[in-house]
Amino acid sequence: HVQLVESGGGLVQAGGSLRLSCAASGRTFSNFAMGWFRQAPGKERDFVAAITWRDGSTYYADSVMTRFTISRDNAKDTVYLQMNSLKPDDTAVYYCVATILLLGGDSYYYTSSYGYWGQGTQVTVSS
Repeated sequence: HVQLVESGGGLVQAGGSLRLSCAASGRTFSNFAMGWFRQAPGKERDFVAAITWRDGSTYYADSVMTRFTISRDNAKDTVYLQMNSLKPDDTAVYYCVATILLLGGDSYYYTSSYGYWGQGTQVTVSS
């Protein structure tokens, strides 16, 4: 089975930057898609970004496009989320996700598309 462990969260000032990491352990597949969702208190989990493991195609929510960059390191079985120009609205618990399915259309944006979830890491952006 696949285990996902997030790290790199913390407290930053608005306009600052933070880099999240997600390490995958156990059985992994080259055709996995991995990504990030986030959840603020009292709100649903929202899509942030995703990347295909094999060819590195990327997908972003409109709210983070141009500010966040998702990347992967195949040798380390790790996915990263570089977050720049952070805003207070970015405050949330960030969850790493993965799927063994081949996704198409809008399916990258839905929680139901991903079968593996990490425990989450807290990101707090002060104003």
